[in-house]
Parts: sequence; structure tokens; C-alpha cells
Amino acid sequence: MKDTLLQTPEGVRDIYGLECDEKRCLMDDIHNVLKLYGNQDIETPHFEFFDIFNRDKGSAPSTDMYKFFDRENNTLVLRPDITPSIARSVAKYYQDVELPIRLCYEGHTFKNTHQHQGKLSEETQVGCEFFNDDSSAADADILACAIDCLKAAGLEDFRIEIGEADFFKGIISAAGIDSETEHKITEYIKIKNFFGLREYISKIDIPEDVKKVLTSLDKLFGGPQMLDEAEKLVSNERSLSAIDRLRKVNAALSYYGYQDYIGFDLSMIHGYNYYTGIVFRGFTYGTGNPVVKGGRYNNLLSQFGKEAPSIGFAIYIDELMNALRRQKIDMKHSDSISAVIYDIDSQKYAVKLAADLRGRGCYTDLIRKSKKHDVDEYKDYFSKLGYDKILIVNPDGDYDEIVL
Repeated sequence: MKDTLLQTPEGVRDIYGLECDEKRCLMDDIHNVLKLYGNQDIETPHFEFFDIFNRDKGSAPSTDMYKFFDRENNTLVLRPDITPSIARSVAKYYQDVELPIRLCYEGHTFKNTHQHQGKLSEETQVGCEFFNDDSSAADADILACAIDCLKAAGLEDFRIEIGEADFFKGIISAAGIDSETEHKITEYIKIKNFFGLREYISKIDIPEDVKKVLTSLDKLFGGPQMLDEAEKLVSNERSLSAIDRLRKVNAALSYYGYQDYIGFDLSMIHGYNYYTGIVFRGFTYGTGNPVVKGGRYNNLLSQFGKEAPSIGFAIYIDELMNALRRQKIDMKHSDSISAVIYDIDSQKYAVKLAADLRGRGCYTDLIRKSKKHDVDEYKDYFSKLGYDKILIVNPDGDYDEIVL
């Protein structure tokens, strides 16, 4: 029983000490970039009514949510996704605002994932949302912001892959494919099972030109020149407009000087169904999962009673930290922190020294030395915690400095 009390449920873990400090510093650096782009902070509840995230909103499947009930028997869920919460807030508090709205957030999401997948059920996200601007310039601005956030984190080798939901939707719509067939095709594409997709398509009755473009999706990735090849495969206006949109975004990103960070992937289909236009994911070495996901979701707010085009992204902090460690990129931690160690006969001087250091903005840990432990033990311990130095106070008020 005692051992059980010390364990955490599967999918969650404790973060403490130097790792926790590094995580907070990383989030602060990213948050600073978001503020530089003009975003205002917003906080939404960790749990909300189930209907905020149900299937009609395009969010996570019901089986992936942690559900419970309040006293009135309303179904509540721990949020599996932060974007619908912010969409609800904007529809409520910015109902009559038509000019651009920029909001940023930090928070946790919760998904009841399958056991033994090695995935966290509780994830930390930092992100932003941009409302009331449907332009390709807004798309490029959001992408540039995501790139700057990853650069501020210390990443150098990363790539943002960009897709367009309307490219695929245009193909499906023009071909008159029913919803069941569309769902099956979508599932194959999501998991990049293009062999299975080809076999499935060969057995169904759809136009040959549609079969050709669907079986070519695995080749429609790369630089902007790939868009020319994609354009030759489609004739419907929706898909062609999607390609044109991507060209405009690419041109705008060249003004930022960020074209080397991006690529295009027209087979990209995001897991959330509320995305309507540009979608993107950021990848780097050291993790098999994206460190950033985002896209345009122009129809989501209408489900909360407000018409507003929208785009945003979320950075997955836990995945980003994994990548930074495996790439051996030093992570920032709190500014210089010192331990002031003293015996009882030096207490007066130690307290004064600690107060003086704290008054100058220095992080200072004041420790009365135990007779059970020698200085070397304190030195090893505080070195592991990431401290910069130890100040050992003498009875005459002077102190000896040990740099760690």
C-alpha cells in the first residue's frame, strides 16, 4: 500500500528540480516571443463542459477524454485540446470585435491514451491564436512566430511542414465521394499507409483522375516547386485555390528570410477535424513526434455563435525538451543561485549575507550546516541541483566561496 501511494498513474509524471527549472525557463523564452508578436495572455479552465470538445467541434474522440460529473449531473471533461476553449472565450468576450485579436496561452491538456504506448496523458503546451484575419499574410505571420519560438528554444535544425486542408477537401468534394469512403481514405492518409490506400482505391468506383491524384499524395511533398506538380493533377477550384494560397504564404515567408525552414506536404491531414485551410507541423531531431502543430480553423467559432476566421499553433513542451536533450543543446535555467551555509555561531552574519544577496536579486538558499554532513556532501548535492556556488560563512563574518 505504501509503495502504491508513491506512484503516479500511467501517463503522468512528476517534474522537479533542475528539469522543472529548465522547463519553466523554456516556456518563459517562448512566451516572450509570443508577446513580441503582440499576443495578449489568456487562461481557460482545465475542465469544461463536454460539449465544448465533442465530435461536432472536431476535437478529440470521446473515448480519449477524461470525463466526470458535477452536482447537477452535467458531463465535464479535462480539456484534451486548448483551442476550442479559447474559441469559446473569444465568442463570449469578443462577440462584437471585428478587428484582429491575438491571444497566447500556457497550459496542460489531458488525453486518456491507450496503455503501453509510452505517451504522456498530460502534456504541456504553449501557443497562440490569431482571430479576425483570413489573409495569407496572417498565415505567414503565424508560421514566422512558430519558427521564432523554436529558435528561441535553442533549436537550429528543424523544419516546418505545411499542408492545405482545402486541397484534399476539394478533391473529395469534386469527385462526389460519400462520407464513409472519405473517412476510410482519410484514415489511410493520416497514418501514411499509401500502399493500403492504393489497394483500397483500386476496389472502389471513383473517377480515374481522382484515383491518380490520391495515389500521388505520397509524392506531393518538398519545396515550392512541388506545388507546380500538384497543380497539374487537379482541376477543381478549391484545390487550385489551396495551391495558390500556399504560394502566397511561401512568398511572404521569404520576406522574413525563413523559406529554408519550411517545406510542403499536401498529404498532411490533421487529427482535428476543425481545420479548414493551411495546416502545419514542426519536426526536429531527437523525437519522433511534432514539436509544434497548428493550422487555420475558420469555422470553429461559428459553433459558439461568432463568425471569425482563425489560425494558431501549439508548441509541445515535453517533446521539445526531449529533442533539446538528445541534441545536447544546453537548456537555460534560473539565473545564478547560491547556497549560504553556516554554523550556529555564524548565523547572524549568514542571515545578513543572504538578505543582502536577495536584495540584489540573487537567488539564495540559506542552510544551517548539519553536523551529520561535511562540506563535500553539500558541494556534491548543490552541484547536482544546478547551483553556481556555495558561500561558507565563518564565525568572524567573512566567508569562503566555492564555485561549483
